[in-house]
Amino acid sequence: MPPSAKPSSAPPPQELPAPSYPAIESLLEATPAEDVRALFAPVKEGLAGLKGPKVEVGKKAQTALAHAEQLLELLVDTRERLIAEAKGSKGRK
Repeated sequence: MPPSAKPSSAPPPQELPAPSYPAIESLLEATPAEDVRALFAPVKEGLAGLKGPKVEVGKKAQTALAHAEQLLELLVDTRERLIAEAKGSKGRK
């Protein structure tokens, strides 16, 4: 027999808070784009110099670092695009 159409006594779902990443936001807002792009260079150099049994872990870390670098590059590009659009829209009024 199908369940009745009675409303359940469960509370309504609560809204999730919007994610906030203040460290990344402040880094992107306060740091020039070139510095943000060069942020991972010393870490990549250190990982490239690993030897012995740590090489496999280093390869996994390099892959994760490459993904993080791509995401950060996307954020920097988006910030630059938004700044350019904001400057361009001021003269249209």
